[in-house]
Amino acid sequence: AAALSARQRVIGAADLAALAAADAASGAIGGLPCEVAAGVVRATGARLAGCEPAGLVVTVTAAGSFAGIPIEARARAGPPR
Repeated sequence: AAALSARQRVIGAADLAALAAADAASGAIGGLPCEVAAGVVRATGARLAGCEPAGLVVTVTAAGSFAGIPIEARARAGPPR
């Protein structure tokens, strides 16, 4: 159960960070997309492993670990297609 909780925390961090970074890319909030993503990921206790802005779409990779086992999650956010 603890491992699943850690995994969900990292997945949530990636999701939230991608959404916030996309908001920054669109100008809806201030800041640079990857700096905003890093702050969101840090606030969840994970770390930013990657951030790739492409126009208004941002892909974020968050990382963490459980009992020494690495956990990574990737999320992408941007305007609707």
